[in-house]
Amino acid sequence: MKNDYKRTTPEEALKKLTEEGRGSLKIYIGYAPGVGKTYAMLNDANGRLNKGEKIIIGYLESHQRKETESQIGNLEAVPRKSLEYNNVAMEEMDTEAIIGTKPDTVLIDELAHTNVPGSKNKKRYEDVEDILSQGINVVSTLNIQHLESLNDVIRQITGITVRETIPDKIIEKADEVVVIDIAPAALQSRLKEGYVYKNDNIARALKNFFRLGNLNALREIALRQTAEEVDEDLEEYRKEHGIKEHWHVIERVMVCISPSPTSKKLIRRGARIAKRFKCEWIVVNINSKRIFAPKITEKDAATLEGHFKLARQLGAEVVNLTGKSISKELAQFATEKYITQIIIGHSTRTKIETLLRGSTVTRLLKHTRDIEVHVIPNDLI
Repeated sequence: MKNDYKRTTPEEALKKLTEEGRGSLKIYIGYAPGVGKTYAMLNDANGRLNKGEKIIIGYLESHQRKETESQIGNLEAVPRKSLEYNNVAMEEMDTEAIIGTKPDTVLIDELAHTNVPGSKNKKRYEDVEDILSQGINVVSTLNIQHLESLNDVIRQITGITVRETIPDKIIEKADEVVVIDIAPAALQSRLKEGYVYKNDNIARALKNFFRLGNLNALREIALRQTAEEVDEDLEEYRKEHGIKEHWHVIERVMVCISPSPTSKKLIRRGARIAKRFKCEWIVVNINSKRIFAPKITEKDAATLEGHFKLARQLGAEVVNLTGKSISKELAQFATEKYITQIIIGHSTRTKIETLLRGSTVTRLLKHTRDIEVHVIPNDLI
């Protein structure tokens, strides 16, 4: 009888013990200031407090918004500690006092905040890590523009370089991420009515960061980021429960190309479909290792490089694979990447060639029964 039991190493046991003793992290995320992250966090916290949970405020930044302050309710706050920097008295979150209070959960606003020089940690998220390591749950808030990987994108959209950023892994490791969403036009109305900033800042904000185009783009980024996190959680669930079927939650497009000149039109078709669904898309070429497969000439390589260049310009990820069976490699790659739609050109083989060598398209259809395959006729490409 085969024994599949695997002995746990001391390192694995320590890691498991550490993770089990760690508090959970919940993050309220929004696409701009004023969408209601802190309001929602406080509202939820009071409900939990009323149910008997020992929950406190570790750090709150209300920005003097009356509707936010009205949600504090019966929540108790840990006093901030005073620090001196350049002969100026400043306040910071008192991490040691929070840990000493031993709450079940602590609310910590503005996760991307940079601490006053001289603090134990440079960034607030590092203080949060210290608190989580003590088995205390943390609920925090974050705007999407503070993610490190989005820094260049945010600058291109808004023209503003965000100085305070956090590593993406903080979001990836969070136990729960809640998107607080509001229509951009409604957010602008809140801004005009003085709910977000003081009156002397409103006109400037509307002309800069809070332009409608900016807000629409930031909102889409925030929703996409959360969708990706949900997709990863879903995949983890499928693996844990042995579910092999692909659940089409988010569209992903794969374009299959070759050195053929017609591949450029396949790439353009893929770009249009990806734009329609606002989704990721990948352009894939397979270099066949079969004995009788035609060798790639210098002209073919140059043509292929031109295809790759076009694909990248249109926003695709480009992948060049090697394998004996083109259809199997494409099918395996599509499964691994959770592709939902495949675009491929109609076979150009003659009847005799198809009889002798088979059809890549036919084999691909056989291997990808749960994926939508678009076979584009030659006269259309």
